[in-house]
Amino acid sequence: IVNFSLCGQEFRAISAGPYFKFNPSISFMVNFDPSKDPNAKTKIDEVWNKLIEGGKALMPIDKYPFSERYGWVEDKYGFSWQLILTNPNGEERPAIIPSLLFVGNKNGKALEASDFYISIFKDSKRGALALYGPGQEPNTEGNVMFTDFTLWNQWFVAMDGSGDQHEFFFNEAVSFIINCETQEEIDFYTEKLSAVPEAEQCGWVKDKFGVSWQITPTIMEEMMESGDREKIDRVTQAFLQMKKFDMEKLKEVFEGN
Repeated sequence: IVNFSLCGQEFRAISAGPYFKFNPSISFMVNFDPSKDPNAKTKIDEVWNKLIEGGKALMPIDKYPFSERYGWVEDKYGFSWQLILTNPNGEERPAIIPSLLFVGNKNGKALEASDFYISIFKDSKRGALALYGPGQEPNTEGNVMFTDFTLWNQWFVAMDGSGDQHEFFFNEAVSFIINCETQEEIDFYTEKLSAVPEAEQCGWVKDKFGVSWQITPTIMEEMMESGDREKIDRVTQAFLQMKKFDMEKLKEVFEGN
């Protein structure tokens, strides 16, 4: 496991073998804001040129109706990024925001899914919402062109894809961590989000839209960073047997009880 931060957005990378592959259903939108950085127009191209090395353009960087400069790129690791020159007069957003693309049999579910998530997480609200209108085929009129919203003060983007032409779906290659202080929180989020019981393992759950979440006790990080190899090994063996995390059991194992 490697933890790192990019422009204030926390990431965790896991070496998990060839079980799942990244795809554009979950990408990360990178905002280049001229009101914050006068060199934003130059930097968006610099970042694009680095990400495209060994990768491929899903939407070439260019001028689009919604932005003076935008591009969607899949990097050499298969990870997807949307680079956008933002409107300096718009409402402020973080530099990096995870983005969900609803395609295939989930096309048209972006509004329903975002409403569902907003209803579950505290400190949540909707930001922008733009729907497709008539004459924007192959997109369906009334589907979500773009919406963003916060969950627990973390911004997300959701969009509906065009028709059924995409051959990728949400999978476990990208998931979202929910840090829980109590067993009650773990129980709550597991009950609300888990829709595929056979997918439950080590705190991971898959919701009814196919998005994966890791419902994790905060004490786990403290245990894994303790530096005591014997304790870490005991905890690891214990949580590998769990579907939903049991905080009391983890504490007992960590202390050798």
